[in-house]
Amino acid sequence: MKILNKIRIIARKKEKMNFERVSKEWLNYKRISIKESTFYNYLFIIEKYLNPEFKEKNIEKIRNYNDYIQNLQKKLSSKTVRDIINVLKAILKYYEDENDCILQVKRINVPKLEKKRLNILSHKEKEKLEKYCLEKNTLKTLGIIMCLNTGMRVGEICSLKWKNIDLDNRYIYVENTVQRVYNGNKRNSNIIIDKPKSDCSVRSIPINQKLYEVLKKLRKKYNDEDYFLSGKVNKIVEPRNYQYTLKSILKKCKLKPYKFHILRHTFATNCVEVGMDAKSLSEILGHSDVNITLGIYVHSSDKIKKKYLEKI
Repeated sequence: MKILNKIRIIARKKEKMNFERVSKEWLNYKRISIKESTFYNYLFIIEKYLNPEFKEKNIEKIRNYNDYIQNLQKKLSSKTVRDIINVLKAILKYYEDENDCILQVKRINVPKLEKKRLNILSHKEKEKLEKYCLEKNTLKTLGIIMCLNTGMRVGEICSLKWKNIDLDNRYIYVENTVQRVYNGNKRNSNIIIDKPKSDCSVRSIPINQKLYEVLKKLRKKYNDEDYFLSGKVNKIVEPRNYQYTLKSILKKCKLKPYKFHILRHTFATNCVEVGMDAKSLSEILGHSDVNITLGIYVHSSDKIKKKYLEKI
């Protein structure tokens, strides 16, 4: 009987140290304090990247973390690898705290982010795109105009309702974002409307005269609860589909198939070019820290560099 009890104790201890089990406990622990979309992003990382490598392993005996990371770097971007490592380290730290042990989390190497050159639309490309969108005059093409004049993210424009557009005071209120997230079922995903990525991303953006002239012609046609891009109360345009829409428009304009974020980059760079200070730009973009804005945009324009160097 004593031998059986000992075997059961060993089996329970072994199960308790199983990586998959620990990761599930960590997810349940985190769930009450994070957004739903964040939860499903963590779940996706665990099931797609971590479990295939560590699922059945004893969490206290895993030693090949850095080899695993090096293999990830061969096929994934440094940003994705860093996201995976952050989840991995959080799981290990959770186990350390719960079991009063040390797993050498600090020895896990985190790759540096690759600094990529910022792609923006040239003034000629921007004019060509704006001209096409204004001529077509659909809600989806006018959404492109809006992004070029506000720097809104694709998920933010997709979740925007007409009630969030205040033409009297000339502000757009960004309160939500929409994204399609993995739901734990390999064949399915869900659309989630949630708060933006940080508290600072809930913000008000002034409407400039160009955008105001576009919006005031449309406002009376739609109700407060209608989504801006669809013009309907019960129809949301998915971010992925709207990205396809932009690529189709760019093709018709004979421009390169840029990603949607180029609209935000172009807006921000244009703001810098006309002399907007970093703090104001940071608030408009919804960055959590002005240093993010400084690092990405303030030194990105060759035109500005040349202008200042000519003053020496």
